[in-house]
Amino acid sequence: MILKKQVAIIGGDARYLELIKKLISKPNYTIKLIGYDQLDQGFLGVQYTDLEELNPEILDVIILPITGVEEGGYVKSTFSNRSIRLPDDFFGKLKSSTLVFTGINTNYLKQVTKDHPLTLIPMMERDDVAIYNSVPTAEGTILLALQQMKITLQDSNVIVLGLGRVGLTVADKFAKLGANVYAGVRKTKDIAKAKTFGFEGFHLSELPAYIKKCNLLINTVPALIVDEPELNAFSADALIIDLASKPGGINFEYAKKRGLNTIHALGLPAKVAPKTAGEILATVIDQLIAEHQ
Repeated sequence: MILKKQVAIIGGDARYLELIKKLISKPNYTIKLIGYDQLDQGFLGVQYTDLEELNPEILDVIILPITGVEEGGYVKSTFSNRSIRLPDDFFGKLKSSTLVFTGINTNYLKQVTKDHPLTLIPMMERDDVAIYNSVPTAEGTILLALQQMKITLQDSNVIVLGLGRVGLTVADKFAKLGANVYAGVRKTKDIAKAKTFGFEGFHLSELPAYIKKCNLLINTVPALIVDEPELNAFSADALIIDLASKPGGINFEYAKKRGLNTIHALGLPAKVAPKTAGEILATVIDQLIAEHQ
C-alpha cells in the first residue's frame, strides 16, 4: 500500500492549474486546495478546504504561490476573493520534515524560517526551473518584439545583456530568426561562449558603441547596466526589454524622459505559456519530493 504524501496548495495563479493537474495524476499524493473556491472548472480527486479546516501537523508538502507570502502572512490567489493569511504559528505547527515550496523567498518567509526549522525551497532561484523557463521567456520576448518593433526581426540588430540561464536561450532564439545578435558580457569566457553559439560577444564596457546600431536591447542582468550614458546612445525608435527581476538593469526614469520604448517584462512564462510554466513547476516539485524521501 502506497503511503500518500499530504500536499496543501495554498493560493496561486493560472500556472497552478496545470501544476494541480499533473500532481493529481500521481498516485502518491493527497491534495488539498486552499484559495480555489471561485475556480470555474474544478478538479476531481482533490479536497477543497479552508485554511481554518487545514491541519498543518499532518502536512508533508506545502506549495505556496510564486509571489510567496507577503508581510503579515498574506497569500495571493487568482481563484478566490477571500483573504488568506498564514500566521507565524501555522508554520510552527508543521513537521520539521515538511517541504515548503514558494516562488520567491520573501522577507516574511525569511523570518519564518529563522523562527522554525523548515525546509524552504524558493523555486525561482533554482537553476533547473530557470533553464526550463528560459524557453517561454524567450518566446514571450519574441512576441513583445514583434508587437512593438516597426521592422522585421530578420536582419535587425539585437543586443542581449548576459549569457546566463535565460540570456543564452534568448540570444539563440533571436539568432535563429535571422537577427544579428550581439551579446554583452563581463567575463572573457562568455565572449568565447557567444562565439561558439554564433553570436558576436563584447565586454559590457563597450556597450555604448554597440547601442548606436541597436534596434532592440534585451537585458537579463539584475543590476543597473543601462544608465544615462547608454540611454543617450539609443536611436529614438529602439526598443528596450528588461527581463531581469526588480529593480531591473535599466534606468527606467531616464529612459522615460528620453521617450524611449522600454518594457520591464516580468513573469513572461505565466503570461504567454501558463500551461507550460505549470508543467515545469510540477516536474521539478515532483522530483524534489522524491529526492527528500
